[in-house]
Amino acid sequence: MDSPPNSDPLRKWSGEDRASSDIAERAGLISAKGGSVFGPEHGPAFTHVSPRSMPLPVLIAVPHAGRIYPGEALANMRDPELSQLRLEDRHVDQLGVAVAKQTGTGLLVAHAPRAMLDLNRSKDDVDWDMVADAKRHMPRHSATNRRARSGLGLVPRRLPGFGEIWRNRLSQEELDARIDNIHRPYHAFLGRELERIRSEWGAALLIDLHSMPPLRAQSGQERAPQVVLGDRFGASCHGNLIARAFRHLETEACPCAHNRPYSGGYVLDRHASPSRGIHAIQVEVCRATYLDDRLAEPSANLPRVARMLAALVRELGAETARLGRGSEFAQAAE
Repeated sequence: MDSPPNSDPLRKWSGEDRASSDIAERAGLISAKGGSVFGPEHGPAFTHVSPRSMPLPVLIAVPHAGRIYPGEALANMRDPELSQLRLEDRHVDQLGVAVAKQTGTGLLVAHAPRAMLDLNRSKDDVDWDMVADAKRHMPRHSATNRRARSGLGLVPRRLPGFGEIWRNRLSQEELDARIDNIHRPYHAFLGRELERIRSEWGAALLIDLHSMPPLRAQSGQERAPQVVLGDRFGASCHGNLIARAFRHLETEACPCAHNRPYSGGYVLDRHASPSRGIHAIQVEVCRATYLDDRLAEPSANLPRVARMLAALVRELGAETARLGRGSEFAQAAE
């Protein structure tokens, strides 16, 4: 395993370390854990940390930074180091912790690695050819199955420019266990927490935090985007939120893009419901802005990027609270 189930600094902030548990208590934090990566010995599939009294109706979720690799999974990888580096949103959870601490938002971090199961995919988004004793199959002509068979399904199968990730196929039993222990509890908790926030504030905002490889500047762009905001082309959040986000990033002189090349995925499709006051935005941050030259370890720039994102979260949190107040007034008038 790369790191303990609750990796620093999340472990310290949530009070998992005995030396810091009293600090977490004095700070008024509550923490919850759920699921399991590969049995109890490998720890929970996710950790949630939140202030008892939240100043903003925002939940930050980090689904792709998990680094808990059971020995069986590593042994089955053709090139473990390359696969981990390419598949992980490397150390974006550290950005999430820093932003949550600065803003008082809730934070949900997945510890199960994307290589084992991609939480931004439907549980049915499976390449059944990689399941040795599959009992069921998706229709071969479906869009979901075409994407999964390209290597980008629930369990990633291949990497562009590298090929197959795994030495052996997955068993149906193991696939079902990963869905039951990782996918279902993570999304069930995420859904409940968003409902809780919406009930308290009248609206809730999910920021699904990811990192991306460096992009190239496109025609008409002076600099390549360092942040890409995805809202499923307007379907996952109120237009005021995305407009306010771009206005703020412009004041930060941060080059950004909207929905291309990342518009969001299953997380936004499943959990966003703007008509009910639950909004969601996917935020992709360029890895070169906060990692070293190898895009492997945090650089000295991470605190600066965290401050920029914290300022963005405050803006979006204030707008979400305003939308919630408007929703309450509308209900009172009915």
